[in-house]
Amino acid sequence: MQKLWEYKKLGDVCTVERGGSPRPIDKFITNDENGINWIKIGDTSDSMYITSTAQKIKKEGMKKSRYVKPGDFLLSNSMSFGRPYILKIDGCIHDGWLVLRDEKKVFDKRFLYYYLSSKSTYKKFEAMAVGGVVNNLNSEMIRNTYVPIPNKDVQLKIANQFDMVRSILESRKKESLLLENLVRARFVEIFGDPIINEKDWDVIKLNNACDGIGDGLHGTPKYDEYGVYPFINGNNLKAGVIEVTPITKMVNKETYKKHCSTMNYNTILLSINGTLGKLALYNGEEVMLGKSVCYCNLKSEVNREFVYGVMNTDAFKIFLESNATASTIKNVGLKAIRGFKLILPPKELQIKYVDFVKQVNKSKVEVQKALDKAQLLFDSLMQKYFG
Repeated sequence: MQKLWEYKKLGDVCTVERGGSPRPIDKFITNDENGINWIKIGDTSDSMYITSTAQKIKKEGMKKSRYVKPGDFLLSNSMSFGRPYILKIDGCIHDGWLVLRDEKKVFDKRFLYYYLSSKSTYKKFEAMAVGGVVNNLNSEMIRNTYVPIPNKDVQLKIANQFDMVRSILESRKKESLLLENLVRARFVEIFGDPIINEKDWDVIKLNNACDGIGDGLHGTPKYDEYGVYPFINGNNLKAGVIEVTPITKMVNKETYKKHCSTMNYNTILLSINGTLGKLALYNGEEVMLGKSVCYCNLKSEVNREFVYGVMNTDAFKIFLESNATASTIKNVGLKAIRGFKLILPPKELQIKYVDFVKQVNKSKVEVQKALDKAQLLFDSLMQKYFG
């Protein structure tokens, strides 16, 4: 944190307002291309910008919502609260968003984005958030949040530094994704579609290939800021590994021992709630699972890397979507997972595929090293400027 910078309450320099939703919302959703963009959390990505929406609402719905314009900031105010985005489109927002308007043009938009994205700012929001199971922020809390206001030249210089490192991060992530897609393509080349099973392989119910299939805690554990055991949900499963981030909640040993799931070194973790189909290989990490993570404890004779390959296909993602509940938050029941028909090609073919994966993984390791190095630089910049 820079002591020489001027600090002001966000509400003194920006207009802060909460979104609203016409109800019942289903009556306002339209397929008319001239409808108003209906901006939801699902329209976001790793980008700082929101550029399109999956849905539109009728123009009369604007009267019961909050209209926003390109250049406005959106801040999520519930569930995954405190995440900022910059709009490149106009539209309407529901009450899960707050809009910040820099009408006085005090900020370089990217500078404000990086500040609001920082760990120190998230901790401020976390301390202010209220609620039971679901924490949320309100507009008054955000208005009373102090923000730094260096001069515009300084803001521009800092934002450019972050943009440069972010560009490197995105480049490395694209390299990693290309390698991941190469593995997927190789799987289909050898085995075909694992759902259609056009090569007529033998099949077995996934439940019969496992010593146990279950999920994590249905509820909210007692968090402990001094705890060392991560509480993992589906968003922590990324490209085959368990990712613990600065905002991952922790629990203490007592809570971990009480609720930890029994897993083994042949376990695959799968997200079954919210974002479906994210995967990780469990390698003995001391983590506590939430209900959005399903664990599949494969039997010792089952090739874990092959089964991971099956679950990493687009076909398996379609299977999950087709078996998900039709509620606002998608959920796949354990019954469907246990009943999934797993193809069983000859073991020599499975080994051939796994050997290919191992060769690709060598390249992925090098890409990951470069990614980690860039992330460390990005984090050091965050620490330098925002504490």
